[in-house]
Amino acid sequence: MRTPLWAAVVLALAAGCGSAPGDDWSRPRPAPTAAGSLAPGFVDPSSPPTPEGTITPRPGSWDGVHPARDYRVVLLSAGDDAPTRALVAAVQAWAGAEHLELRTVTAAGDADLMPAITRAVDLHPDLIVSAGDALVDPLAVVTASHLSQQFLVVGAELAEPTHNVTAADWSGASYRGEGLGASSDYDAATFTPQRCDAAIRAGAAAVLTGLTGIVVWLT
Repeated sequence: MRTPLWAAVVLALAAGCGSAPGDDWSRPRPAPTAAGSLAPGFVDPSSPPTPEGTITPRPGSWDGVHPARDYRVVLLSAGDDAPTRALVAAVQAWAGAEHLELRTVTAAGDADLMPAITRAVDLHPDLIVSAGDALVDPLAVVTASHLSQQFLVVGAELAEPTHNVTAADWSGASYRGEGLGASSDYDAATFTPQRCDAAIRAGAAAVLTGLTGIVVWLT
């Protein structure tokens, strides 16, 4: 008996839903690899950073490190202010240049901050990149419960990060959460395309080479 046309369409749609991109990310796979190595000046090999410590790498010392092309990144963002938009654009440009698998999760207001982080974690990426100061406090709560998931905060930092949370920021961009103050005065004008690009590249290089749970301070 022939299958009615409407039934065939339903079956085709169901098959398409079953092969959604998110399903592929949920499958186990080998740990991601990185190509290249850090140049001298990124970190002092004789004095590696301590947990929650800060390093000040030489500019460009991260340029030789690149993620594998199947590296899976979730861009988690909150807010529509100019600094956040600059960070988002830098992450998207980096992912495109490196031919990475990038998905985005955007928090729809304050009530959606925690759910947005959960949605990002549920995608099982290799790295979650956070852009937007509003995410700092929720991340401080959530990240300690997901120690196998790597996080990179760009343009801000957590005051007491666990080993799976790395930050890349600079003078003018060092928000650490409500009531904790910042290590420098906030200056939206410092969120230039060049600075934001350096933050994602230097931060990702640190994560890819196992230097996690620290702050990468750009000069």
